[in-house]
Amino acid sequence: MARARSTCTWPGRTETTPSGRPSPRSVQFRTTPADSSGAPHILEHTVLCGSQRYPCRDPFFKMLNRSLCTFMNAFTASDYTLYPFSTQNPKDFQNLLSVYLDAAFFPCLRELDFWQEGWRLEHEDPSDPQTPLVFKGVVFNEMKGVFADNERIFSQHLQNRLLPDHTYAVVSGGDPLCIPDLTWEQLRRFHATHYHPSNARFFTYGNFPLEQHLRQIHEEALSKFQKIEPRTAVPAQKPWDQPREFQISCAPDSLAAGSSGQTTVSVSFLLPHITDTFEAFTLSLLSSLLVSGPSAPFYQSLIESGLGTGFSPDAGYNGCTREAYFSVGLQGVAEEDVGAVRDLVDRTLDGVIEKGFEADRIEALLHKIEIQMKHQSVSFGLALTLHIASCWNHDGDPVELLKLGAQVAQFRKCLEDNPKFLQEKVQQYFKNNQHKLTLSMTPDDKYSEKQMQMEAEKLKQKVSSLSPEDKQRLHEKGLELQAQQSQPQDASCLPALKVSDIEPRIPATDLEVATAAGDVPVQCCAQPTNGLVYFRAFASLNTVPEELRPYVPLFCSVLTKLGCGSLDYREQAQQVELKTGGLAASPQVLPDDTHLDTYEQGVLFSSLCLDRNLPDMMRLWSEIFNSPRLEEEERFRVLVKMTAQELANGVPDSGHLYASTRAGRTLASAGDLQEAFGGMDQVRLMKRIAETADLTPVLKKLPRIKKHLLNRDSLRCAVNATPQQMPQAQRAVDGFVRSLSRSQKERKPVRPQVVEKPAPGAAGGSAPVLRKLVTDPTFKPCQMKTHFLLPFPVNYVAECVRTAPYTDPDHASLQVLARLMTAKFLHVEIREKGGAYGGGARLSHGGIFTLFSYRDPRSMETLQSFAEAVDWARSGRFTQQDIDEAKLSVFASVDAPVAPSDRGLDHFLYGLSDEMKQVHREQLFAVCREGLVDVSNRYLGTGRSTRGVALLGPENSRIAKDPSWIIR
Repeated sequence: MARARSTCTWPGRTETTPSGRPSPRSVQFRTTPADSSGAPHILEHTVLCGSQRYPCRDPFFKMLNRSLCTFMNAFTASDYTLYPFSTQNPKDFQNLLSVYLDAAFFPCLRELDFWQEGWRLEHEDPSDPQTPLVFKGVVFNEMKGVFADNERIFSQHLQNRLLPDHTYAVVSGGDPLCIPDLTWEQLRRFHATHYHPSNARFFTYGNFPLEQHLRQIHEEALSKFQKIEPRTAVPAQKPWDQPREFQISCAPDSLAAGSSGQTTVSVSFLLPHITDTFEAFTLSLLSSLLVSGPSAPFYQSLIESGLGTGFSPDAGYNGCTREAYFSVGLQGVAEEDVGAVRDLVDRTLDGVIEKGFEADRIEALLHKIEIQMKHQSVSFGLALTLHIASCWNHDGDPVELLKLGAQVAQFRKCLEDNPKFLQEKVQQYFKNNQHKLTLSMTPDDKYSEKQMQMEAEKLKQKVSSLSPEDKQRLHEKGLELQAQQSQPQDASCLPALKVSDIEPRIPATDLEVATAAGDVPVQCCAQPTNGLVYFRAFASLNTVPEELRPYVPLFCSVLTKLGCGSLDYREQAQQVELKTGGLAASPQVLPDDTHLDTYEQGVLFSSLCLDRNLPDMMRLWSEIFNSPRLEEEERFRVLVKMTAQELANGVPDSGHLYASTRAGRTLASAGDLQEAFGGMDQVRLMKRIAETADLTPVLKKLPRIKKHLLNRDSLRCAVNATPQQMPQAQRAVDGFVRSLSRSQKERKPVRPQVVEKPAPGAAGGSAPVLRKLVTDPTFKPCQMKTHFLLPFPVNYVAECVRTAPYTDPDHASLQVLARLMTAKFLHVEIREKGGAYGGGARLSHGGIFTLFSYRDPRSMETLQSFAEAVDWARSGRFTQQDIDEAKLSVFASVDAPVAPSDRGLDHFLYGLSDEMKQVHREQLFAVCREGLVDVSNRYLGTGRSTRGVALLGPENSRIAKDPSWIIR
């Protein structure tokens, strides 16, 4: 797929860096396809499905339940395939490395394995030549889901058209219309050519002994091969002698604001080879100066022109191909304004060449790099892997790429020696560059219909080429595959940890609670934060009127971007970049740990800064709380359009999350608010607001929300910093709190049922942290089924069940049950047999049990699979080994490392103490077979608990005829 954006991030765990030191590992192959049949992507899936040493189906998914890994995944980029993993346990590291090496270099590429993961053809009656053949496959449906996203369509065409001479001219992830053309022999040849140590790059980061890693790699892989010349290098793209223009089409976006302005247009320029690390660094910085923030030239000329709703996809610097490129443009444009956007790009570049950049903007960008170098992310090892992957892939020096300090120093020297250094780069790489592409994409009402017709014609062509004998053979293969998929797999060949390998106790997190301005609690967590200070504040929404609640996410989105005090929005953005690592506000609905129908509602304010800039950061927060510029209508209009566009763009990638939120809406008293803040209701509200000609009524709601929210009432704060920085941090927070006003009159909660609950566990200070929770003892859960009718070629399905809160022992059993059902039933039925990209079960902190599928060709059949999964669990058709593996999977998540910046956050937000987490841990250890069957029957059995269902996807004739469904 275009860019480093992966086409295959299967549902593993997100990487988290251990609280000690992480040990991520990856193996990377340069994979350069010559067509769009998806060979590297399908091969990525296929090698995950068994190897010579581990000949069982899907060892990677099985290892998720046999290890304490903090990360397992696989990525297909445009010109490489990457297999990374991470774990904190040395034995686990060796186990995972062994599985990865064997899978990559010695996969079982039997024909049946390929049919299983790539696709399969099946038909009901092999004697009837007119019987339609249904084409299925995980990769096929994944890529159909990928290209349901118009941004992905645009990005793919941009790369294909700008770099047309070699591998970047094709779709590495596979074009759904080309995937059926890939043969088994072609796949085997691609593996033999590309998956060889001579074409591999190994990466390790962490504190495990390197010698052991190298010895294992040599013994299990390298020693078994002879060196070859892989001939996979990407040749240089031939520069054009004149600019080019192309037009493409896409489906209309029913969630985007406005029907007349859905054209996307960008202007792109080819840049130098990415292995010139300093030139790449310079051009990356230059690109950020051009597009990032409201003071950037292209932001001012394009975003604020009113011609569109936001930047075009992939705006800025792209260093993920052999030659980098820069792209800029707009989406949400009227078709007749394409030329105007192109002309604005040219005029903006002329202005930059003439005027250059303000020194403060350059300093702000370099300050951002300093923050990034100091911030300790939980995914630091993976970030390093991805940072060096593209350059290293083309034989660049990965060590030079990591020397950011030296690059910054060299950059400063170049500016000092030549004040017009950056202007000359703009002249060279943009103004004088003939390798320039103008690409526009316009919606076509018949696009989806045409895609379906082409797919039908492809299938018809495949069918017509089959003899009766071929059809019979395919039918038999399908039956053989179905039988094999239904057989239990013997995973005993795979290495595994034991439950006894899990630490019995959690490490303690030391917290203290002080007070600011006499009565506002401040949680202090001293941590090795590497010279950074992390500040958070939580403000209650209890007094905000009901009619204003849906607008709280919009309030949060614009609050730090409208200006404050004497600073207009550009000056404010400049100060934020110069003095902080960013300011953010986000709405929160926090479930209680003891009651399903009790929750806390509020807004979380978050920021970080270098310790020397702490007074400046807190001064900015004071200005934002006390005097935000909530009357800036033109600026507000720009932000509304951008927010609405971002929400609409996010639905195809996160459809399962939206389906889950909607399905749980009527199951707990917080469900309505969760849907209003983060569900499809919010997406559609923002669409309506963005289409409104007069935004004055909406703008007037913001000061009303401010009166209830931005004051000292019901506020609590938290600081993470080094022990040496903590006294300074406490003084700064005290000054911030003292600057805030109290409400001029006593405001009562809109809902009268509010209970005060002290947060347990923190030491020090005299004032307890009181959480003001909303409770509704009269709430009655009800069943609801909703179908959001969307022009997607795949479905996102969710079914939710109301179960038990965090402190209930049943919660632990349900948590293990979710992993058990995912690994032992739902993965097989939904992904392997059903062809969906992903699916499974999970339990939320608030006690909502969710079964879901992602990029699913089926819908009603998947709901039937959910029911069958419940029957399977109720019957107890699982072993003690299955239970132990599910526990390992749960503990890998429970024990996921936490960055110094986030330690204590679950206590600050949810009131969870170490003691409460330890009790829950012991409940997890105690989960047994009888308890799993019991909770399956009591909560998941038909008629036992109220459930909700939601589906995002195309028209469905069965749903249309069923009056129990609400169609939106």
